[in-house]
Amino acid sequence: SLLQCFLPMQVTAVPELFLTAVKLSHDGTGARYLHVAREDSNNLFSVQFRTTPMDSTGVPHILEHTVLCGSQKYPCRDPFFKMLNRSLSTFMNAFTASDYTLYPFSTQNPKDFQNLLSVYLDAAFFPCLRQLDFWQEGWRLEHENPADPQTPLVFKGVVFNEMKGAFTDNERIFAQHLQNKILPDHTYGVVSGGDPLCIPDLTWEQLKQFHATHYHPSNSRFFTYGNFPLEQHLKQIHEEALIKFERIESHTDIPKQKLWEKPREHSVTCGLDSFAANPSKQTTVSVSYLLTDITDTFETFTLSLLSSLLVDGPNSPFYKALIESGVGTDFSPDVGFNGSTREAYFSVGLQGIAERDIDTVKQIIARTVDEVIAKGFEEDRIEALLHKIEIQLKHQSTSFGLALTSYIASCWNQDGDPVELLKIADKVSRFRQCLKENPTFLQEKVKTYFKDNPHRLTLSMSPEEDYHDKQAKMETEKLQKKVNALSEEEKTQIFEKGLELMALQSKPQDTSCLPALQVSDIEPKIPFTVLETTLAADEIPVQYCPQPTNGVVYFRAVSSLNTLPEELKPYVPLFCNVITKMGCGALDYREQAQKMELKTGGMSVSPHIIPDDSHLDVYELRDLLLFFSPRFEEEEHFRVLVKKTAQELSNGIPDCGHLYASIRASKNLTPSGELQEMFSGMDQVKLMKRIAEMSDIKPILRKLPRIKKYLLNSDNIRCSVNAAPQQITEASKEVEKFIKGIARSKKERKPVRPHVIEVRNYFIYSSPDPTFKPCQMKTHFVLPFPVNYVGECIRTVPYMAADYARWDAEPAGTFEFLHG
Repeated sequence: SLLQCFLPMQVTAVPELFLTAVKLSHDGTGARYLHVAREDSNNLFSVQFRTTPMDSTGVPHILEHTVLCGSQKYPCRDPFFKMLNRSLSTFMNAFTASDYTLYPFSTQNPKDFQNLLSVYLDAAFFPCLRQLDFWQEGWRLEHENPADPQTPLVFKGVVFNEMKGAFTDNERIFAQHLQNKILPDHTYGVVSGGDPLCIPDLTWEQLKQFHATHYHPSNSRFFTYGNFPLEQHLKQIHEEALIKFERIESHTDIPKQKLWEKPREHSVTCGLDSFAANPSKQTTVSVSYLLTDITDTFETFTLSLLSSLLVDGPNSPFYKALIESGVGTDFSPDVGFNGSTREAYFSVGLQGIAERDIDTVKQIIARTVDEVIAKGFEEDRIEALLHKIEIQLKHQSTSFGLALTSYIASCWNQDGDPVELLKIADKVSRFRQCLKENPTFLQEKVKTYFKDNPHRLTLSMSPEEDYHDKQAKMETEKLQKKVNALSEEEKTQIFEKGLELMALQSKPQDTSCLPALQVSDIEPKIPFTVLETTLAADEIPVQYCPQPTNGVVYFRAVSSLNTLPEELKPYVPLFCNVITKMGCGALDYREQAQKMELKTGGMSVSPHIIPDDSHLDVYELRDLLLFFSPRFEEEEHFRVLVKKTAQELSNGIPDCGHLYASIRASKNLTPSGELQEMFSGMDQVKLMKRIAEMSDIKPILRKLPRIKKYLLNSDNIRCSVNAAPQQITEASKEVEKFIKGIARSKKERKPVRPHVIEVRNYFIYSSPDPTFKPCQMKTHFVLPFPVNYVGECIRTVPYMAADYARWDAEPAGTFEFLHG
């Protein structure tokens, strides 16, 4: 029976999260199992393995890719991605962390859950791990042109190229060195994703051996979530996987890091940032402190809260001391609390500084630590943080299961109790009690973990003009060494294997072995959401939607931007970014931040471009708004926000280059694509760079009140409210009061373009622009790193067109997907 196979260990109700947690252990293999029963139709499964590499060949990352290339029961290539158009999954992916690999999926359909579970179990425990798959996903030597043996041999491979791209990102370089240097003694001292210069040292035999020792049930943790019955999950997992194994000793435990007797310093280099506002200020420095074992859940919870108090928002001590000092542009990468490793660590510092200011930043950090120990934290800030946690507990997310499996992964991976992690209300109560009994509770933690902690790392990173040339030279030397060691017979084999791989990649796949849903497996009716629209203050449409929101009211307002002058449109993203951070009404920006944390779960503003559902050349341009009396008076604070925004955009290019390429490619196909490039593309990156470089920023600051006049009036606003049914009446009264306080425009504003019209119950759309002509365009941006991003867009059909469904389904069947 299942009860003989799976031994119940603990059943725990967690009322604040509306769930019951069931811990089990598989008797035959020792596999650990956690089921979270919750009335949520979006059910999730994940299996997690502790993967502890001792070198930087990227073996867990390459293995994550290679197990997805076919298994015993499903031998077709890429069964995961072939399932995309055979499934109703709401999420499918795999992740390689520093010390574990996680395979999660979610779906609302019971039959789909069983199908996906079968594919995931077979992939994880019984993969084919073919040599050709290793060469494709990991690394290989291959001719530049695989069909021509006269072309030079080069390194190729999905993970090899992915990690070359990852290490063009200066933030990634810094964060990786930080973890390697503060936890140097075991698996955290290497690059689990793979160092491009080390990846070619991995052999196929080593990959298979790593799978045999790490992807075993005795080294696994299973997690299921949702309202599907547990018994069915246990039966399928036991019969399709666990029954075929016996218990082993996994030997994957991670020992505690040996503590240092004195602080250490380390310096690294990186590439130049051509988008930096000040080319002479591209150095980054941080001071990091090793904290506690993450299996001590209360101490970890306390230090996580302490981290938030230290660095989050304009009222935090390190924000005031570092960000507002003008020494740098933004916090250093990986700032704050990091609880993903066996022992957590805290890091704080600055990027965008001059190299000569490294000591200045170190002095500011030391001085700020002393001030916090002396003065402590304001009671209102602590209450605001606890209020934020309360709101997070109440917030009902459609991806709650995925959030849970990610939240518990690191602690559970170190043999911590995942159920204890879920008892957040208990920790909040205990935290309050500790503060009540000892008012200097947090200051003592700062003294212990920061002031008196010898396990402290100062890491600095400065750019080198020839950094990428040096990396390329080292890769060339590695390549030459490999090629020189080859015999003529081995060179012939490489050519033949290259042709074999190319033929395999172009060969049509037989997917008939994969499970698929039948029409009878799918609910014939879609649940209908009841909406009610009324006019508030007799003129502004408000949509009300009763939902089980657990006592939280969600309010959203949108304002049309179609009457905004063309000259102001490029500054809309900046307006959205700063409007919640500049103060409002009688409150300055610090008071505003405090009030928002005490009274809300967060406020945000963003521009949205909504294509019309019937015409490609028609769109609605709007802002999502949450309040209406911003101040634009603090010039120095505005300058800080501008530099921070420009730095974030610049840092995001290596990681999001494919998105920037796609946005640019769509620019000349539709009017909405043109605006998307202005708001979210390289045009916006370059604009923010120019603004950050300005010595006099007043002209830009003066544009923001002008944008406000067009947006924040009742002529072009509509609202929506989601709340529990019993809250709708009270919420509607507050919305009515709020709307009556919004100013009306004193003069009629006509659309800037004559083709903007008002249709469909207060929705302001543009009619087709007679001056816009779709055209082909090719663009190349020269970037300062050796990675290329390519985007190609095709003008197709609008949502209501007869062919839309076919176009929407086509990518799942024809495009190749890469996973990381």
